Amino acid sequence: MTASNINLPLEKNTHKVNALSKFLSKKMGGSDWSNLKMSRFVGGQSNPTYLLETDTNKFVLRTKPSGVLLPSAHAIDREFKVMQALSKFGLPVPNPYLYVEDESFIGNPFYLMPYLEGRIFKDPTLPGVEVNDRTAIYQEMVDTIALLHDVSPAAAQLQEFGKSTDFYERQIKRWTQQYRLAESSKNNCMEELIESLVTHRPKDEESCVIHGDFRLENLIFHPVEPKVLGILDWELSTLGDPRGDLAYNMMAWYLPKEAFGGITDQEIRGSGVPNELDYLRSYCNKRNKDYLDNWNYYVAFSLFRLAAILFGVWRRGIQGNASSPDAIHRGQLALICADSASTAMNRHLRNNLTSI
Repeated sequence: MTASNINLPLEKNTHKVNALSKFLSKKMGGSDWSNLKMSRFVGGQSNPTYLLETDTNKFVLRTKPSGVLLPSAHAIDREFKVMQALSKFGLPVPNPYLYVEDESFIGNPFYLMPYLEGRIFKDPTLPGVEVNDRTAIYQEMVDTIALLHDVSPAAAQLQEFGKSTDFYERQIKRWTQQYRLAESSKNNCMEELIESLVTHRPKDEESCVIHGDFRLENLIFHPVEPKVLGILDWELSTLGDPRGDLAYNMMAWYLPKEAFGGITDQEIRGSGVPNELDYLRSYCNKRNKDYLDNWNYYVAFSLFRLAAILFGVWRRGIQGNASSPDAIHRGQLALICADSASTAMNRHLRNNLTSI
């Protein structure tokens, strides 16, 4: 490799693109890989993702970021495993083609999956979408996460994908450790949250396959229909309690507008977007569950976890190895998420958790 190639972004590094082209031509076939074009998707804070275009087809390649990484982060091998398993159960999961651990091609392990043509909604208010379609899109989203949580880990051969007990104890410990590794100074809000989450942890737990980052922006919808074609970004998937996964999915109702486009009661009214209670009840009805008790605890846990993730994003932005150019700005949203988590925890303690 020439010196001029070493520091180039992957998609502009002709040596690595050519090596990838030759490898995929032998491994995949079925497309003319000799004229491979590679471009990076903009957005996302975790694993760099690229569009690969041949003369006849499109694919998506996902890899780890370069540089020093936090322990256990960017687990693309887990993404590959869970998508491959769940694609057999009627879930809208892009079934990946191959996982490559060999770093000699592009500098990091990677996997290849199909490219899905569709819509991604980043704004939870769904601007430009008809009122009835907004309702249908949210119903499709809640039906999809309910379908995921109904999959038997044993039937999907994912019973060893994570531990089936003590989910919140382990998760609080894990994200506290990640936060400690990423923090640059002590944050009193996070310290109080860690103590409260441990002290007031509910005793009842369930165990199922959870996505870990199930939100509107990680779903690809049909180009014109309110139908999910693909659930993306499975890096944080594991076995765990579905209430934490659902609360994370619902974070837009608990965050201010400046943090990931939080939605307000005023915006919801008459828009077709359901309120938080209607959405939660829809999920409960779908799975024949009652999750109103302790709900604010799960909200607090999910927002704390998001804050810990964002402190890591912030750190990667400062180090210069984040997968998005706005990492520092988005990472600073960790402070807002920690504050919102604290608000939810205070509601939990004040209300003694019998309702939202």
